[in-house]
Amino acid sequence: MIYNFKSILLILTIFFCAAVHAQNKKYVLVVHGGAGTILKKNMTAEKEKAYTEALTQALQAGYNVIKNGGASLDAVEAAIHVLEDNPLFNAGKGAVFTHDGRNELDASIMDGKTLKAGAVAGVTTIRNPITAARAVMDRSEHVMMVGKGAEIFAKEAGLTIVDPKYFWTKERWKGLQEAIKEDSVKAVLDHNSKTTSKLGTINRDYKFGTVGCVALDNAGNLAAGTSTGGMTNKKYGRVGDSPIIGAGTYCDNRTAGISCTGWGEFFIRNVVAKTICDLIAYKGYSIEQASKEVLDNVGAMGGDGGLIILDKNGNMAMPFNTEGMYRGAVTADGKIEVQIYKN
Repeated sequence: MIYNFKSILLILTIFFCAAVHAQNKKYVLVVHGGAGTILKKNMTAEKEKAYTEALTQALQAGYNVIKNGGASLDAVEAAIHVLEDNPLFNAGKGAVFTHDGRNELDASIMDGKTLKAGAVAGVTTIRNPITAARAVMDRSEHVMMVGKGAEIFAKEAGLTIVDPKYFWTKERWKGLQEAIKEDSVKAVLDHNSKTTSKLGTINRDYKFGTVGCVALDNAGNLAAGTSTGGMTNKKYGRVGDSPIIGAGTYCDNRTAGISCTGWGEFFIRNVVAKTICDLIAYKGYSIEQASKEVLDNVGAMGGDGGLIILDKNGNMAMPFNTEGMYRGAVTADGKIEVQIYKN
């Protein structure tokens, strides 16, 4: 087939425009549903479809807020609500069980414009912890409330309060029994080998379903939020990175919004979210460079997980050092992209 000069020029122009469009793609909302050992060979077609549909629904809920001129904070809350109400994820309805057979939930949210933030930890009766975190930010002078105090505050604020039984799911209960059995075996092995284990750290943080969202609204304001049920079989009132501002969540219009998921202890020790923002602010790193450097540090210490990041220009990244991460994004023109496995 012979092409004339005009045809070749037209083809080159089309490819060039497509490349420019790809480079200039602006994202307005990103979500994650947790990182971990997520392999396609272990996933049924039905479950893969369910996760894809849930992430799509969350992205659409958040995008609808932005499309209609709503604030990024409202978009983050709307998207996370969808995931908290879905038992597939370790947040809200699908929260994992503690060693004592309880569901203790954590969440945080942050406004990139004002640097105001709110968080709750160890709550057991609040249907949507992300809304409780938002209430702490908007209706109190505090940043974090925990346990019974947070629940009393949420009830007085008019939030939806549920019986703790609401959070019970068969799959999470089964997961607790398996974790207890696994810890018992490991404890015996440790005893026989005459090694010592640190109390409460035998069971690593396999956080497959923590959820998070970062949004950029039409006014150019960023917001970020994270919600989780924590660690299966956790003991001693343990709290991970998700409700800790600077570790699991951080947002600043001048740099980026970030929500993390992974082995919380390592994200706390590396102050992951804030450190990424600092690298962007003080060293001029791109979001990809900053995220990689900090996540590499987490990995070097023995931790794993991932994060989502969105900056004020609509650039986003979703790095992780595990086998997979439930994740998705939506562009300014409403195109939804969802991924699960490592590409």
